[in-house]
Amino acid sequence: MRIRRMLTGALGSAALVLTSLGAVTAQASPAAADPCGFYETGSDAFYNHCTSDGSRVVIKVEVALAADYERCVSPGKTWLGSAGKIQGAHYVGRTC
Repeated sequence: MRIRRMLTGALGSAALVLTSLGAVTAQASPAAADPCGFYETGSDAFYNHCTSDGSRVVIKVEVALAADYERCVSPGKTWLGSAGKIQGAHYVGRTC
């Protein structure tokens, strides 16, 4: 009887820990879907300007086999082009 209580308690504790880890993972997933700054999906390149002040910033977009260029982006996600064509993008230090 005592072993059964210990086993039931241990299983209950393990279930609680696993459930709480699942909740943390579920909360972290949406933020990881659109990270701040430059990121790529399987086929597309994006720049996500994360801000709470509504500012627009200038980014430099690095392009494969073509001239790099600057672009003004608003808060949120901006599509830059094909992931095969865009090599990267970064904030240049000024607003627009």
